[in-house]
Amino acid sequence: MTANPDPSKTNPAEVFAFFTEVGIINQLSVTMLASALPGGVHPSHFAIINHLHRVGDGTTPVRIAAAMQVTKTTMTHSLKVLKDHGFVRIAPNPEDGRAKKVFLTASGSVFRNEAIQRVSKRFGHALQPEHIEIMSRISGDLETLRKHLDKNR
Repeated sequence: MTANPDPSKTNPAEVFAFFTEVGIINQLSVTMLASALPGGVHPSHFAIINHLHRVGDGTTPVRIAAAMQVTKTTMTHSLKVLKDHGFVRIAPNPEDGRAKKVFLTASGSVFRNEAIQRVSKRFGHALQPEHIEIMSRISGDLETLRKHLDKNR
């Protein structure tokens, strides 16, 4: 890892161009994901399921809301949708009677895996082998950048 660059030598246009490209890729990929999800389930709902799968069960709605950068009210609504679909279970928090904990159900895990398969097929039709190589090459660097930005919100 290199030291922080001199801010006076940072090219704002390059930084802006990078995040513009990442943002456009995000918009395109979320649209593709949305087309692979069943009615009533939005990419934001899928993101919650994927978050629970990635970081583990038993977290509070407030922590999920912070991770998704949405309000508690928005998270409460999204969790209700997921609960109604049988994808999550919400239980009392044994450590804090006022709070709840969220758990991914077996149906939620199956849904996640099936959605990934459907969207992967859609991406597969759009991507060539050289695109897969690019993604493989930069994924680690993007993860490093994401972790840094997440720590420094």
